[in-house]
Parts: sequence; C-alpha cells; structure tokens
Amino acid sequence: MLKAITTTLIIIGLSLYPFIVYFGLQHSSIKQVSLVLIALLILRLILSKRLANKMPWIKPASVLAIVALVVTQVFNSELGLKLYPVIINSVMAATFLYSLKKGPPVIESLARLKEGELDENGVRYTRQVTKVWSVFFLLNASVALYTCLFTSLSVWTLYNGLIAYILIAGLMLVEWLIRQKVKNNVG
Repeated sequence: MLKAITTTLIIIGLSLYPFIVYFGLQHSSIKQVSLVLIALLILRLILSKRLANKMPWIKPASVLAIVALVVTQVFNSELGLKLYPVIINSVMAATFLYSLKKGPPVIESLARLKEGELDENGVRYTRQVTKVWSVFFLLNASVALYTCLFTSLSVWTLYNGLIAYILIAGLMLVEWLIRQKVKNNVG
C-alpha cells in the first residue's frame, strides 16, 4: 500500500516537473532543484517496475533525464532542467516509431489489453493512430526544445506544464471521438 502511494506521488510529482523547476528556481538553486528531480527519477525507476513494463519508454527517458540533470549539476545550468519534456517526447516518439517498424504498434498493444482480439480494421486503425501519436510526440518535442532554448522560464513552464497537457488531452479526445464513429460504422 505504501509503495503504491509513493509511486503515485512520484508520478504526480514528475507530471508537475515544469512547475517544480519554475518554483524551485524562484526559491532555491539550480543544483538543489536538480537533486530533488534526480531523486524523484531514481525512485520512479526503483518503484515503478510494473509501470515500466507497460510503458517501455519510462526507463530510457528516466536515464536520459538523470544524465541531463547530472550535467546540470556539473555545469550549474538551467538547460539540463529544461530538457526533460524534450527527452520524454523524443523517447516516446522513438518508441512509437520503432513499434511501427518492429510491431506490434504501441496503440495496437494498448487496444488488445482492453479489447482482446482485433479484426483487420482494428489493426489498421491502431497502426494509423500510432502514426498520429508519433508525429504528435515529434512536434511536441520540437516545441519543447524551442521553449527550452529560446524562451523565458515562464513561457517554458506554461507550454510544458499546461499547454502540452491540454494538447495531449485534446488529441486523446479527438481520437476517442473518431474511434466511436469508426466502431459505430463497423458495427
């Protein structure tokens, strides 16, 4: 029970990563903020083995983020702190694209967990949705990188802590609406 609560708190904490960076830098040093984030990422790796099995991008994204934060420690630079959204989106894009090549596509795997077997139309549909998410993650990584390199900490926080999540929710909603229409037309 304690492990589940701790894991949930870590996931929430990492979801609030941009705000931790923003508020942390207002009241603390770059090195202190990066140490807190390194600790959260290491704890997620240790406690989230089941999550990592369902989401294969968690381990490489966490390791790359830890490396960026260690670089932040060494050079005392905000850049490493700001790279986390770029890393997450890039690794997710790579995972989704790799799944298209090697199979099964990520979305097909998720659909099979919920629906069981999929017919040919379902397999084709999930492949297309995996392509859409791949493009989304590539675009989101690009915008995250732009905010990281060329905007203020406030703009970076606004995009990566709010706007990106709204875009993800919007894409999920549009995909769900399309999926309902596709299911109704087939059935």
